Parts: sequence; C-alpha cells; structure tokens
Amino acid sequence: MNPPFSAIFLTTLIGAGQGLFLVLFGTELWLGASAMASRAHTFLGIGSVVSLALTAGGLIASLFHLGQPQRAWRGMTMWRTSWLAREGIALPLFMAGVFFYGLAHLMEAEATRLIGSVTALLCLTLYVCTGMIYVCIRFLQEWASPLTLVNYLLLGCASGATLATVLAAIQAPGLVIPYAQLAALITLLGFVTRGASLVRNARLKPKSTLQSAIGIKHPRIVQKAQGFMGGSFNTREFFHGRTVAMLRSVKWAFLLLVFPVPLLCLAMGVAQGSTSLLLAAFTIQYVGLIAERWFFFAQANHPQNLYYQTIS
Repeated sequence: MNPPFSAIFLTTLIGAGQGLFLVLFGTELWLGASAMASRAHTFLGIGSVVSLALTAGGLIASLFHLGQPQRAWRGMTMWRTSWLAREGIALPLFMAGVFFYGLAHLMEAEATRLIGSVTALLCLTLYVCTGMIYVCIRFLQEWASPLTLVNYLLLGCASGATLATVLAAIQAPGLVIPYAQLAALITLLGFVTRGASLVRNARLKPKSTLQSAIGIKHPRIVQKAQGFMGGSFNTREFFHGRTVAMLRSVKWAFLLLVFPVPLLCLAMGVAQGSTSLLLAAFTIQYVGLIAERWFFFAQANHPQNLYYQTIS
C-alpha cells in the first residue's frame, strides 16, 4: 500500500492523545481521596488540554486524505457497517469528553470521575474502531490480525505515557518516577507485540496468485504489460514504489526509535532529573512511530499488485 501521511499523522497523534488521557484519568483514580489529589486539578486539567490538542491535530490531518472534506460528515451515516464511520463518530465524542474532563478539573468540580469514566470508555472505543478499520480487511493479510488492534492500543499508550512523564517533570515532579515506569512497561509490551506482528507477517504466504488475479488457470503465465502506457489510481494508491532495502531500513529505524532509545532517555532523564532528556524520549519515540506507521501501511501487499506488476 502507498502510505498516506495524513493517515499516519491522524493515527499517531490521536493515539498519543488517547494514551495521555488514559494516564491522566488513571492518575486520578490512583490518587483517590489523598491530599495530593486536591493539588492535582491543575495538572490534570492542563494535561487534558494537551490531549485535546493532539486529537484535534489528528482530526485536522484526517481531512487531507479526503477527496471532498466538506462531505466528511456523510461517512458517519454508514456506522452500521463501517469501522471508519464508527471512528468518525467516536473521535469527536472522545474530544468532547476530554474537553469537559479538563474543564471540570480546572474548575475543581466534583464530577471529574464520572466524566472521566465515560471518556475512558469512549477512548477505548476509539482505539477499537481505529484498529478494526485495518483488521477487518481480510485480503490484506499483514493487517488482518488481532495484533494490529493490540499494537494500536499499546503504541498509543506508550507515547501518551512518555508525554505524561514530560508534563509531570514540569508540573508534578512527584509523578515522574511512576509515569516513567509505566511508560517503560508499556513500551516493552509494545515491543513484544509489534515484534510478534513482524515475525507473523514475515511468515505469510500470499493467498492470491497471478492466475487468480487475472482469472486464467494456465500453469505458466508471463505478463508483458499492465494494459496501458502510464500509471493509474490503482498503481499510485496500492503500491508505494519503494525498494526492499528501504523497507528494511525503515523497519530497523522504527524498532530503534520507538523502543530502546526512548527507554534509555527515560532512564537517564529520571536518574539525572533532566526534563530535556524526558522530552527527547517523547520526541524520538514519536518520530519512530511515524516511521512505524509508514512501514505498517507500506508492508501491506494488495493482491491487485499481482496484476499491475509490469509496466509497458
């Protein structure tokens, strides 16, 4: 597949925003009725603003891969059958929940847990909808696995927890160590599940053949041309045109940038009390997630490429 950068920024930005919110709400539940909870309203409120900004950025990015952005609302009418439509409904609802959650904390209201519980449910629903957009496409074997959904959840939460550590270093130093430990744990879990998906995809065998692609059962078929001189929508949108060497380079790049390098920065940042190192951990991990998401799209091999493999 040809990776659309609008979809890459959409999924990575909202994933980080969702992960950040879950960490913030988990913090409120963890603090309970302690004395620290009463002092955490401002931190949780500002953290919610950051979460909302990330998801808003993802929403804006999503408009760039729509042919007619002004008609985006029409896609939501297919919610009975389309995971994309369900994502289109869940995202603004989640954003509304984060807005009211943050506002309630900034106003030191008492309904924060109720609002947070509803918003957390919307957050998990949004993760499911986003992941299932790809899991449900059965003919793209690289995507059609529960690991796709798990990776969207864990990688989003990892970046969100890493960002929460940065925010804590600025506003709530007492939360830096538990946040860093949480970010490290989720990052390690993400490494295991993303690695499992890479191993699985490397062992896949194509279900389609050149014979099934063109409907001819002859045992020996030699393709000489695509049937037209230039490119087309199919050749532009369903194949990235990059070399195997580049795919391999991107894979190793994101494996380094998403997992070991941020873990090292987190450990050094906590040990030295350095906000800059913690910020570097989030920045490097997010850049790695952009590469990871590009690879996720590019690795998916559309069966139609069997037919369009030869250029005149």
